[in-house]
Amino acid sequence: LIDAANEFASYPGLQNDDSAKEFLSRYPLPVMISCLQSEEDVPGLEISLVSCLERVFKTNYGASLIPHYMSFVQVGLQATSQPVRCLACKVISYLLENVHLIILYPLLINCLTNGDELVAAASVDSIINLAKFPEGIEIIFPSLAFRCSSQARVRVLALIAKLFSISVDMASIVYNFNLLDLLVAEIQNTSDVLMTLSALELLYELAESPHGTQFLLRTSLLKLLTSVLRNTDADSILRSRAMIISGRLLTSVKSIVLAIDARLQDTDEYEIGLEALGRIGASTEGATLLLSPIARHLVKAAFHHKGRGKQLAALHALGDIVGGNQIELSSDSEECLRQLIYATAADTSKLTPSGMFLSVLQQEPEARLAAYRVISGLVGRSWFLLEIFSSNKIINRITDETNKRGMEARYDCCIAISKALSSSNLLNDPSVKETIAKLEEAIKRGPYLAKGEAQPIVVTAERF
Repeated sequence: LIDAANEFASYPGLQNDDSAKEFLSRYPLPVMISCLQSEEDVPGLEISLVSCLERVFKTNYGASLIPHYMSFVQVGLQATSQPVRCLACKVISYLLENVHLIILYPLLINCLTNGDELVAAASVDSIINLAKFPEGIEIIFPSLAFRCSSQARVRVLALIAKLFSISVDMASIVYNFNLLDLLVAEIQNTSDVLMTLSALELLYELAESPHGTQFLLRTSLLKLLTSVLRNTDADSILRSRAMIISGRLLTSVKSIVLAIDARLQDTDEYEIGLEALGRIGASTEGATLLLSPIARHLVKAAFHHKGRGKQLAALHALGDIVGGNQIELSSDSEECLRQLIYATAADTSKLTPSGMFLSVLQQEPEARLAAYRVISGLVGRSWFLLEIFSSNKIINRITDETNKRGMEARYDCCIAISKALSSSNLLNDPSVKETIAKLEEAIKRGPYLAKGEAQPIVVTAERF
């Protein structure tokens, strides 16, 4: 039996109904189930049978037999053997008829909260499968228990997150059953830092969902995140995670942005705060909110050398804010952006935006790559395009990039400048004719050829 089970389980292709029928004609299900329930310790028997039965029940023929052996499934969900419990959880996913769910579901939840990692994962898969049917939904959501250990609560929260991400309709059901409030409760309970951090990680997953913001903003999470950010006694890692989640979730909530801005005074959380502001500024509404005195710390950090990590984080965040994702910023936001750039430049030794950007382009490759992103986003503004061409040094520096990582960013930057030029009056200006020629030559080289590098020539092969 062990040899036959191993052969069936290790078959490299998919087992079909005929192969399942043939195997069960030699080793009937009652025989295999009886062997699994036997107390005799036969080395390798349990693992072989579990692997074999999993392949059997995946076939349509095998799944059709499951309703006749529900007692085995019920016993299997309560077995002391973790592999047997894992098999029983998976079997439920193979059911062709959603029968006996009321009896089985509490046992499935018990496997989720008390089984090992494999058993818990199998139970989650089965519950998600059941949630696809109206009968399953009616059983699943009213019965989600939450009075259990912290590890079990994390598993239940993870299940809620997975169900939420399936579809808008499923997210609506999760919301209507107030299951998001379980996340709120765990984040409010700051006595267990690991549990709170786990809840924040799951909240981050929900925020990444395409329909996450639609439902999360209806809860008290905004107020809660603001509270975490303002709590100076809270663990720094919790505030950092709250900042990132806020950056993903929020685009127009001023209280959160002000709270993040306040955290920029804390050295340990400076870079993560800049990243969060960049995420907010990647949308039109977020950029509009940030392009006010709130962004002064970010712009200042991008061009004042007070630590390489801080400057890089600020440059990338500024690249998000001025980039091409926004549809159109208001005239007030555009004017604020212009004033911030000029005021920051005036506060440096370079005095002008062109000098300030040239200084960054003369730094290490990582800083140049970030600067290319900012220039690509800003150059569509006529005032900044004039700054770029006020001196040929910036174009000379951009077109002379030799670092392989920066080649593509340099090329994108050149394309952005060329596109801005095509709709400006500078094309007819004789004073920048030579600079424009350098730009066009750099674009012709493409993203991966350095200045002066030989280009391959493709010719038709000569035939003898």
